[in-house]
Amino acid sequence: MKTKVILAGLLACIGITAQAQDVKTEEPKGKAIVQVFGNFHTGFGAENDDRGFELDRSYFGYEYNFGNGLSAKAVMDIGKSSDVSDYQRIAYIKNAMVSWKKGGLTLNGGLISTTQFNFQEKFWGYRYIMKSFQDEYKFGSSADLGISAAYKFADWVSADAIIVNGEGYKKIQKNDGLNYGLGITLTPVKGFQIRLYGGLNESGEDNKKDIANLAAFVGYKHEKFTIGAEYNQMWNASYTDGADQNGYSIFASAKLSKIADIYARFDDLYSKNDWNINKDEAAAILGAQFKLGKYVKIAPNFRMSMPKAEGAKNGYSAYVNCYFGF
Repeated sequence: MKTKVILAGLLACIGITAQAQDVKTEEPKGKAIVQVFGNFHTGFGAENDDRGFELDRSYFGYEYNFGNGLSAKAVMDIGKSSDVSDYQRIAYIKNAMVSWKKGGLTLNGGLISTTQFNFQEKFWGYRYIMKSFQDEYKFGSSADLGISAAYKFADWVSADAIIVNGEGYKKIQKNDGLNYGLGITLTPVKGFQIRLYGGLNESGEDNKKDIANLAAFVGYKHEKFTIGAEYNQMWNASYTDGADQNGYSIFASAKLSKIADIYARFDDLYSKNDWNINKDEAAAILGAQFKLGKYVKIAPNFRMSMPKAEGAKNGYSAYVNCYFGF
């Protein structure tokens, strides 16, 4: 009898411990989001007058996991105005979203990150140094108000869909049109990934054209190196009939040690019938990155821009980009 009582007590203790562990794994938890991008740069030749210290962007926010796959995130974006005559810092709400994950399904709602070039940006991996191609040349916005869904069918294939306002996160919705996007990601072998995306941004106005986007990306990521290439096409930029743009980006990086790696990238932007010739260009960057502890990165790099406008001179500049974040 005494043995049975002892066994019953042990089983009860084990059951209570297991329940406590389950409760512990489901405990809500949160974390602060802090990311600061800065640089010192100086130009050469035609760009000789462009030099100084610059605080590119700062992100401050908080992410909270409620358990059972439910989480929420809010992020403030403090950056520069797109108006060249405005020298003041401007703060935006970058994200104010709720996410739910269950198995292979992920749902997002609110002011969410868009899916148009988020994958390419993460694959590139040096956002604080230079934006990915579509973001750099304004083929779309990195965040917007709406909903998105993604589903992982198997280890080698996943798909996603998104519906957002289309104005981006810096503007309120002005027009009645919406921005729709569909994407598919393939991983035929470990490390090798293919991404295809198509989007339609409705103008919402009779005298303007809808914007259409098409993007294709292929990349391979190894523990020692990364290489990627993307092609992008946009029809009717700024909702203007015939204002088409296209271009490609090729990049690579290699790890030299635990704290150092090197990277290189080449972009090429075109416009149909040279309608945007004053901004069309080829651009290249070559540099290194050093990790100074867990939260700080420093990345010296050399850049060259090659404008396509007749008579325009090539630009050369040296940067030291800095990142702090956790």
